[in-house]
Amino acid sequence: MTPEFSHVLRVDTIGDGREVTLAADERERAALARRFGLVAVARLEARFRLEREGENVLATGRVAAAVTQACSLSGEPIAARVDEPVRLRFVEDDAREEDEAELSQDDLDTLPIEAGAIDLGEAAAETMALALDPFPRAPGAAEALRGAGVLGEDRTGAFAALAVLKGKLG
Repeated sequence: MTPEFSHVLRVDTIGDGREVTLAADERERAALARRFGLVAVARLEARFRLEREGENVLATGRVAAAVTQACSLSGEPIAARVDEPVRLRFVEDDAREEDEAELSQDDLDTLPIEAGAIDLGEAAAETMALALDPFPRAPGAAEALRGAGVLGEDRTGAFAALAVLKGKLG
């Protein structure tokens, strides 16, 4: 499957370094909105500086986007902006670590070099999606919950019942 915002670049065209700027068109933004469960993607742009590190490629830059998400409680549309720095390392598929590893702040996310090429569009789309709030809330969401009878997230459910019991025992 080809990603909706695929911008493949052959690694052998990078040379000593290369600047790449991308912007998703209307069709690509609509497809990305469907894929990521967004109401709309009004803008997705990326700027990358590419440098070779032996067989690998280091990509640094920025991803910027303007999207509309649905409130996780009411479904109300919420405007969201992304302005995310990017530091990625593209490596040959066989050089990627398969085991889970603890990453430090200085470690880079790694993505595959496939058939001698990297997909900067897909990297930008994934960066946008990961930067978004997974449970966005509209300003009136807390009031809507209270109106529906939910006392509060920290005072409902099994853990709230345990907290009440603990208070009675202690």
